[in-house]
Amino acid sequence: MTDTIYSNLKQLGGETRIPESPETAELERVANPQADVQYNVRFTAPEFTSLCPMTGQPDFAHLVIDYVPGAWLVESKSLKLFLTSFRNHGAFHEDCTISIARRLVDFLEPDWLRIGGYWYPRGGIPIDVFWQTGAIPRDVWIPDQGVPPYRGRG
Repeated sequence: MTDTIYSNLKQLGGETRIPESPETAELERVANPQADVQYNVRFTAPEFTSLCPMTGQPDFAHLVIDYVPGAWLVESKSLKLFLTSFRNHGAFHEDCTISIARRLVDFLEPDWLRIGGYWYPRGGIPIDVFWQTGAIPRDVWIPDQGVPPYRGRG
């Protein structure tokens, strides 16, 4: 893999530890070999976890991240480790969701990014958090995120 767009990756293909915090998690990127085409990339993390900053109890979410890459693609193992680093991180749902999106936008400089954070109920109230960088780019197919609104029994 020398002299390729993948030669600078440090985490892929080797043993890695879960980062201690989102701040210490190292995202990695590779040059987008299809940068002349606008297309959507979707990452779905149906088992995302973080901690309530007040009680320390676990919070669970289904995250859907869509982005239209520019010059860079995020390396998926580094993204997985970044998301996993929230496991012991205390923050409210809104902060977790927006922090993830902003870090990816700052790192990748995508043409467009959207995140949907579908949080499971806490105290009987589900909290969903949505954010995007701007209007959807013209002529790019962005499918519905496919996560229905939370509905309890009945």
